[in-house]
Amino acid sequence: MGEVGVAVRALRKRYGATAALDGMEFGVEPGRVTGFVGPNGAGKSTTMRVVLGLDTADEGTALIGGRPYRALRRPMTHVGALLDAAALQPGRRARDHLMWLARSQGIGARRVDEVIGQVGLTAVAGRRAGGFSLGMRQRLGIAAALLGDPGVLMMDEPFNGMDPEGIVWLRGLLHTLADQGRAVLISTHLMSELQDTASHVVVVGRGRVVADTSVADLLAAASAGGHVTLRTPRPDRAAEVLTAAGGTAVPAGTGALHVSGLPAEEVVAHLTRGAVPFAEVTAHRATLEDAYMRLTRDEVEFSGTDPGGGQDRGGARDARGGQDVRGGQDVRGGQDVRGAGEGEQA
Repeated sequence: MGEVGVAVRALRKRYGATAALDGMEFGVEPGRVTGFVGPNGAGKSTTMRVVLGLDTADEGTALIGGRPYRALRRPMTHVGALLDAAALQPGRRARDHLMWLARSQGIGARRVDEVIGQVGLTAVAGRRAGGFSLGMRQRLGIAAALLGDPGVLMMDEPFNGMDPEGIVWLRGLLHTLADQGRAVLISTHLMSELQDTASHVVVVGRGRVVADTSVADLLAAASAGGHVTLRTPRPDRAAEVLTAAGGTAVPAGTGALHVSGLPAEEVVAHLTRGAVPFAEVTAHRATLEDAYMRLTRDEVEFSGTDPGGGQDRGGARDARGGQDVRGGQDVRGGQDVRGAGEGEQA
């Protein structure tokens, strides 16, 4: 592996009257998986394109190992990217696709076979990529990203199309890559998977960073105002004891209270000292999705109300007018997927 790490500094980029990037700034450190999340149109794809030399910022810098992408010699040995799973020649066999990329970077056939095995495609390496499912195309794209044994990996929606076994495999692979000292950046809309995969997260909205912190700290902050559910045969007495201790107890059905202002362990301690019997004390902690929704609720381009009265936060169009403009194969081997719901089985 070569020099690792990504530094994005004060990036600005406009598409006509729309500011796609408005001072975007963050770093991707080696030795950890960093999640890169935000609403549609927040600037994630534009940022990744600028870092990978596929687009040019109006202002600011994007460096890989201290150098811009265009200054990298044999760039796949520095950074591997998964951007567009559809960017394949459908008539080309999987191994031939990787050999074509490898030859462009001076990488040998032995390494091609290594990455094919690493992503679990050995049995289908001779098959044409056009017959692959979405999950299999994702694996082929990951193999392409790994070809140069790079110190930096950037993946856009890598979990798309993966079946449960594939998700577990990919999570383990990303952890292994980070443990090897690589800088790993993944963009995804699947907050539950990100919570289990990333140790750090960069949240963006409207072209700028909203939060740049560890997943643990973000969850702790989001859970600070959480509540405890208490079940007791004496709710009135429990409410009296907990209120005296500085908490707030609100009835939540027969024999149940929602308690705020006190952590679960203090609720138990006060009830025990007050000789109040209880059957259950459950702490409700925020998920990464909870934290994300709170951080980005004012960052979406538009929102609507669904028939059930909830808010629809999806649907924001990309700053370039809703089209994915990354299409086309390049030496990054990158692949981008926007559709899901397809299993990995051929």
